[in-house]
Amino acid sequence: MSTREVKTLYVDAGEDGVRLDRWFRRRWPHLTQIQIQKLARSGQIRVDGARAKADSRLSAGSQVRVPPLPDAPDPSEKKAISSRDAAYAKSLVLYEDEEVLVLNKPAGLAVQGGTKTTQHVDRLLSAWGEGLERPRLVHRLDRDTSGVLVLGKTPGAAAKLSGAFARRKAQKTYWALVVGNPTPQDGWIDAPLAKKGINDREMVVPVDPKDPKAEPAETEYVTVSRAGPRLSWVALRPHTGRTHQLRAHMLAIGHPMLGDPKYKNEKSAELSEGLQLQLHARRLVIPHPSAGMIVVEAPLSKEMKEGFRRFGFDEHEADPEPFGRKPRGGKGRR
Repeated sequence: MSTREVKTLYVDAGEDGVRLDRWFRRRWPHLTQIQIQKLARSGQIRVDGARAKADSRLSAGSQVRVPPLPDAPDPSEKKAISSRDAAYAKSLVLYEDEEVLVLNKPAGLAVQGGTKTTQHVDRLLSAWGEGLERPRLVHRLDRDTSGVLVLGKTPGAAAKLSGAFARRKAQKTYWALVVGNPTPQDGWIDAPLAKKGINDREMVVPVDPKDPKAEPAETEYVTVSRAGPRLSWVALRPHTGRTHQLRAHMLAIGHPMLGDPKYKNEKSAELSEGLQLQLHARRLVIPHPSAGMIVVEAPLSKEMKEGFRRFGFDEHEADPEPFGRKPRGGKGRR
């Protein structure tokens, strides 16, 4: 689908809180992130008559000005994925019905492509077909994070799932191995984050709430088990969805994750020898687009299994719902 004229579209109720760039990608998947950012920067995309950034959050009922867009490539020109890649994609399925697809994303596989990334989840979705048959991404995982990734198999289902994430109705539980023993054992990290250029690379760092680039970021954590004073296995629940939020927050409180080449300190580098990032999207509880709830768990990745083996942790020690015992951090949210 493409357009050669200016249109005004309305944000669906199920899309409340969705980022502007994702809203566009859902409707015109052939658009690149760079194209959307350029259209936003030049003022060609407007929300309720005003300029908006590509990462702006939309509100239900808002009017989006859609400028003339480049045509989608001819489907016949699109290179089909191989039968081997299609079989690989299907092997990642944790749950599937007519509206929802849940994959167990392996560590090292990007969710979307980039300049130097040709193999990614978005490409593998061709295994389910193109056009309306193609599942739609509704959230992201970092390239090196393994675990539960949910997608919508229809535009309506994708909108409702995205809305659940935006309204904090999705309960995500991550497992991570971190340096030291967090004190208190269970806690709430409320530290706004912003992207900053640090030593020729971009990182997400805690900033003053008054910083113009600050985005609210909240993470709940529970200590599941300890390997003496050196190391802890923690369960993490993000209550916001910022880029690299969990990794940046754990570094900020002095307990960076093992195997993280970016958000690290001297101690984590020392303990991480031979390990990949020890972060796994273990469990997701989210309202089904039609009725009821979806509860899905992803088995440990081989990268996490190596970390557990090295430090003597047993995955069966964990409570499937470690955050349900009592309110923390004075927030009282469930």
